Amino acid sequence: MLLAGTTDGVYRISDKETFESEHVLETDRAMRVRTFDSVGGAFAATKSGLYHSLDGTDWIELGVPRAEVYSVAVSPSGNRLYAGTHPAHMYVSTSFAPESDDRACEWEELTGFQELPSRSEWHTPRHRNEAHVRSLGVHPETPERLIAGVEVGGVHVSEDRGETWDERRIAFDARHSNDVHHVLLLGSDRYVASTGSGLYRTTDAGHSWTRIDDAVDHSYFREAFTADGRLYAAAARNPPPTWGGELGPDAALFESSDDGDSFETVSSPGGPNEFVLAWTTDDESVYAGTRGGYVLRRAEGEWTEVGQLPVSIRSLTRL
Repeated sequence: MLLAGTTDGVYRISDKETFESEHVLETDRAMRVRTFDSVGGAFAATKSGLYHSLDGTDWIELGVPRAEVYSVAVSPSGNRLYAGTHPAHMYVSTSFAPESDDRACEWEELTGFQELPSRSEWHTPRHRNEAHVRSLGVHPETPERLIAGVEVGGVHVSEDRGETWDERRIAFDARHSNDVHHVLLLGSDRYVASTGSGLYRTTDAGHSWTRIDDAVDHSYFREAFTADGRLYAAAARNPPPTWGGELGPDAALFESSDDGDSFETVSSPGGPNEFVLAWTTDDESVYAGTRGGYVLRRAEGEWTEVGQLPVSIRSLTRL
């Protein structure tokens, strides 16, 4: 099955062929829906809390100290559950037990995150002049390392499970390069950051960055994805305040077979009005979720429409 995080919670798509869907969790906007190899079930990070479900139908709220949870990650051992919030704070629980009836968590704030030198600069008028932790990740080869992407605030890395932090900001002359929407972990040191001003790659855990979208005439990226050696990305031509015209976001879909050294623009249902915001795979096909609620599937090199939900899709995962 697929789980879709949307503007009004989580939908469960139990049959991808007939597109049987059910609204299984009603919340404020679901920012991330994720699964992890080290724990069972799925997590939904929403603007009204962090939730967990073993079956994708019944959900339990996990009591993060701040209600607006934008990101979630689990350590490779499964014994540390991380939550990133709005405003931009970081929390960890070492008491989460996915099989327990209430899944009660005790949370501790990782206060070192507030001590980063640029912390006072993290804000944007569009989000109450505050920032949020939009992306969290831990690679299994470096289980002590936690990677955070902040909108607006840049990429930051902890080498000691969130106790202390280093800035790995994207030092490019682009207005929104530290408006970080997502950090894709391609390896222990190789990441791709999707930002409000371009797509950036690092091969040294963020100590240096290379811009990889130079040949693309769209600059507002939300999330990149990889499967079977192919890198996928979508972008709008400009940020959301410009999306009110006839073409909407004027979006495009891109694929790369060489790790982002070059990109091919590919056609997809909906054209420039349908901006892909979310990705997942079931090991047979790659799926994409769009701003208009469409689920697309890539098969035999072509993108087709699978079905549509009544609201915008912000995140996708397989359970």
